[in-house]
Amino acid sequence: MKQFFFLLLCLSGFLFQIRLQAQSSQSNVIDEVIWVVGDDAILLSDVENYRLQAQINGEQIPGDPYCWIPEQIAEQKLYLHQAKLDSIEITDSQVSSDVDKRVTNLINQLGSREKAEEYLKRSLNSFRDELRIRMKERYAVMQVQQGLVKNVKITPSEVRTFYNRIPQDSLPYIPTTVEVQIMTLEPKVSQEEIDNIKNRLRDYAEQVNSGKVQFSTLARMYSENKETANRGGELGFKGKGELTPNFAAEAFDLNDTKRISRIVEDEYGYHIIQLIERRGDRIDVRHILLRPYVTKEEINAALLKLDSIRNDIVAGKFSFEEILPYLSADRDTRNNKGLMVNNPDPNSSTSSGAHAGTSRFEMSELPPEIAKMVDTMKVNDISKPFTMINSKSKEIVAIVKLKNRIDGHKASLSEDFQSLKAMVEYQKQQEILNNWIAKKQKETYIRISDNWKNCDFAKDGWLQK
Repeated sequence: MKQFFFLLLCLSGFLFQIRLQAQSSQSNVIDEVIWVVGDDAILLSDVENYRLQAQINGEQIPGDPYCWIPEQIAEQKLYLHQAKLDSIEITDSQVSSDVDKRVTNLINQLGSREKAEEYLKRSLNSFRDELRIRMKERYAVMQVQQGLVKNVKITPSEVRTFYNRIPQDSLPYIPTTVEVQIMTLEPKVSQEEIDNIKNRLRDYAEQVNSGKVQFSTLARMYSENKETANRGGELGFKGKGELTPNFAAEAFDLNDTKRISRIVEDEYGYHIIQLIERRGDRIDVRHILLRPYVTKEEINAALLKLDSIRNDIVAGKFSFEEILPYLSADRDTRNNKGLMVNNPDPNSSTSSGAHAGTSRFEMSELPPEIAKMVDTMKVNDISKPFTMINSKSKEIVAIVKLKNRIDGHKASLSEDFQSLKAMVEYQKQQEILNNWIAKKQKETYIRISDNWKNCDFAKDGWLQK
């Protein structure tokens, strides 16, 4: 039976080579089977595609990519086989948002759809379809891994044991972290400026409706959302939950690709919108964004108002926390006593990863204007008013209060228990996953081409005897 299985695999590999030779003769691209994992082949083109994706995403590949990448793909194939056994299925809707973001990022980096397709040497639709497959596989792998480590529980005694085993001179260094409360004001914009913005947008809509100019051309020339302006105002496919409520309500009400929306106001400014395409509960639209101009006088007026409020707090007339809900324009922190929360980009990681989703920030994780203020402040100090650009790209004025500071230090049980617990949990999870891989390596047929064996693999067991 084993001999029959081996012959079947060899035949499969032979058929792969025939197919690849036929493809190579058509496209003049040399491809080859470099690994076989179970009944799945890893191709040279798979490695090159992985390298391209890493380059697009700005990911660093440790060591030799022609050793590291095939090993990563091989691990993924073991997990994907398990996903089939577990009947794990990932739908298109689960990955659509991530696919759209990656395509949008690529277009942003290269400046246009045309340049992106030239770089990829194929259409964006083809790239999107392949990316959707890759993302579905990645989600399936994550589900398998989560299932394997879901029962990991860390006790306080395990954290203490971990800490006590680390030599004092090898204890991890914990950077300075701070907790910051913020109060913001948005300078008042004159009605004259708002009317001017609306008149400009009406003029753009009339130019498009009359056929004088394309919407995308006006977006490139005038939209103040620089990220989308480079793409002719195109957002990429979005669901309602990914857009501001006012924008979503107007965008999803559009049914005619030739119709321009009414003027929409949201926290980013004023928009007009054009429908490009609708796919189920997701739409792709273009927009032109204009932000009202705030004069120096209006900024100074807001600074004076916030300075007066600060003086009253310092004088003891009321506390920072008492007045904040009535004055602060920052909706994200207004109902939390102004306390900022560390929520990094989900597609990236903080320098330590230990503070995501908490109120603790390393100095490098704070907006630079706030970090500059907090740097020399003492706990409970309230800063002088300053200007900054908020997450909506608006210029605002703010004051901050330093709630807490923990200076940089070597890890200790008393101050860094959660960070140490995260380290122990990660180690235990990795041990479980590594043991699972080692078990699957013994149970799975694995063949590596001779030219690809001379590698220092991260895991033993790939080179079967």
